[in-house]
Amino acid sequence: MKLTHILGIIVIAIAIGIIVSTAGDASVYTTFTKAEAMAKEGNGDMVHVVGKLPKDGSGRITDMLYNPQIDPNHFEFTLVDNENNARRVVYNSPKPQDFDRSEQIVVIGAVEGNHFQCNKILLKCPSKYQDGKLETTEHEAKTAKL
Repeated sequence: MKLTHILGIIVIAIAIGIIVSTAGDASVYTTFTKAEAMAKEGNGDMVHVVGKLPKDGSGRITDMLYNPQIDPNHFEFTLVDNENNARRVVYNSPKPQDFDRSEQIVVIGAVEGNHFQCNKILLKCPSKYQDGKLETTEHEAKTAKL
């Protein structure tokens, strides 16, 4: 066997090893009910929970606690998952920008006690595409004509 073939096999084996090791760390999308069951079983794996924020009649988020003057690294809010289960979410980092404008939120973390301890928040902000048309600013419209 040639040296290049051996090196090629070694590179492929290393690549497969990396893929297998990272696939084991991948978390799954779930609900708060399933995440709580996993925590009770002693499974501390990170999970993704998709949900929406409860809002009042005027569109403002209800039940959100963030006071950056007291503690800028403590943010709490209630999230309602796809099964309409509400759960308190604690995020020990500053409130993400555009959080208030988000349509849907994905929290990554695990259930701890009576709350969901979040390590990362992914936001789905309102789309700038409406009715199949791209919203443009006056400046973008002028430069598009040129």
